Amino acid sequence: MTPKKKLRLAILASGSGSNLQSIIDQCQQERLDAEISLVISNNPAAGALERAKQAGINNICINHRKFDMREEFDQAVVAALKEVGAELVVLAGFMRIISDVFLQAFPQKIINIHPALLPSFPGLQVQQKAIEYGAKFSGCTVHFVDGGVDTGPIIVQAVVPVFADDCADTLSARILEQEHKIYPQAIQWFAEGRVKIEGRQVKIENSGTLKSTLINPPTR
Repeated sequence: MTPKKKLRLAILASGSGSNLQSIIDQCQQERLDAEISLVISNNPAAGALERAKQAGINNICINHRKFDMREEFDQAVVAALKEVGAELVVLAGFMRIISDVFLQAFPQKIINIHPALLPSFPGLQVQQKAIEYGAKFSGCTVHFVDGGVDTGPIIVQAVVPVFADDCADTLSARILEQEHKIYPQAIQWFAEGRVKIEGRQVKIENSGTLKSTLINPPTR
């Protein structure tokens, strides 16, 4: 039997790499029809690089501070991605706004995860913003990357209730648990060829229909 072709992933991360680790784990357990070809960080001290090393995954640092222009940095990243034949670029806590150079090189093949229910609360410090705004629900969103800040078409979301005694740290921890679930799932859908973009809508073939309703605080 011919082995199933695996989707070639490249993962970009700037920080500790917890979402990277969840994807590594899923690949090692053969729960994803994907393999990580390269991990890139713009931060030489990123924990993500060490996680990649521990897993025996090819990894490099391309320090953005060594480039005068964002486009030049993106050109260097794109060259590294093309060299390994990346088929899907996964941003996992990558703290850089990417330019058209990057977007044009990988059209509709760059995804990101954001710790809020987009389109609400794009940008940074979003858990604290949700609490201060009085939101009853927060969560996380996997979306395609476009030219805006967290504005691309939404692939999948997970909802997390905001409790009255929450702080940014407690809410962030519960959201992160869901990030580790839905990000690998989005990658698997992509690997299976089930992700279709129609305008702003992303449709997952044969995904079923959610019938439950969430209310917070709960009603009688």
